[in-house]
Amino acid sequence: MAAPSLSSALSSLSLSASSRFSLLPSPPHTVSLLFAKPQHHPSLLCAKCKPSDDIDTSFFDNLNPQDDIDFNPPEPPEGFVAPPSFDDSPLETEDEIAAAYEELYGPAFSGVTVLGNDVFETDALVKKDTGFGSGGKKEKIRDGFEERVVQVRRVTKVVKGGKQLRFRAVVIVGDRKGQVGVGVGKAKEVVAAVQKSAANARRNIIKVPMTKYSTFPHRSDGDYGAAKVMLRPASPGTGVIAGGAVRIVLEMAGVENALGKQIGSNNALNNARATVIAVQKMKQFREVALERGIPMEELWK
Repeated sequence: MAAPSLSSALSSLSLSASSRFSLLPSPPHTVSLLFAKPQHHPSLLCAKCKPSDDIDTSFFDNLNPQDDIDFNPPEPPEGFVAPPSFDDSPLETEDEIAAAYEELYGPAFSGVTVLGNDVFETDALVKKDTGFGSGGKKEKIRDGFEERVVQVRRVTKVVKGGKQLRFRAVVIVGDRKGQVGVGVGKAKEVVAAVQKSAANARRNIIKVPMTKYSTFPHRSDGDYGAAKVMLRPASPGTGVIAGGAVRIVLEMAGVENALGKQIGSNNALNNARATVIAVQKMKQFREVALERGIPMEELWK
């Protein structure tokens, strides 16, 4: 007598609980809610629902969507000229394209410096390619400038954990056509320090004024720190009579006849920078004539 009561109790549980947890098979009239199809309200199953009052649908009453509809566009008016096709228009030049890009996104770096030489080296690339432990070799830049290492010294930096040993390199670059630059760089390796100083020198290029005899237009003096440099023009055939960093700066600039003298400190970096300062003080005859407002012939009298 206990079995019928147990089965009736279990069947009553299967009706209320989910079929997943029922111990007996569900009755045929129960439908799982997971796979049940959506049921619409009887009022929504009408063949032709009544449209709302603010929407006019009378155009679609006699229209069958399965039929083929002929497209009859209106005829163009008299004197209408069709616009030219995009493919028929003339090709834009590179200058027009560059001007359009600058108008949209602003002026962009063209890759050419004010000196007219391409510089494809940045500090990020130098640190990445020539850092400590890097096995790759850096290719030499071909921009017309020659490099001359003036000095390589070991420098130490005292930190909390001890001393950090590094190398400082002084490099002078020039094209022997009137352009020269002095740079300095530090790194854990000598090669990396030279490359960093060469990149720094290319960012500090100056123009050296020279006459047709490859000498200075006039005498000039320059000082940087405790170093003082005296520069004097010389006649053709004299050569570069100077020593130390002054001679290297003048040779890399393309000066063939000049006199130079170091006065004071013998520091190579300070003497090179003092030479650059002395060169920057020089002016050509046409610049002086333009400032005074007189012809160049008057300067020779």
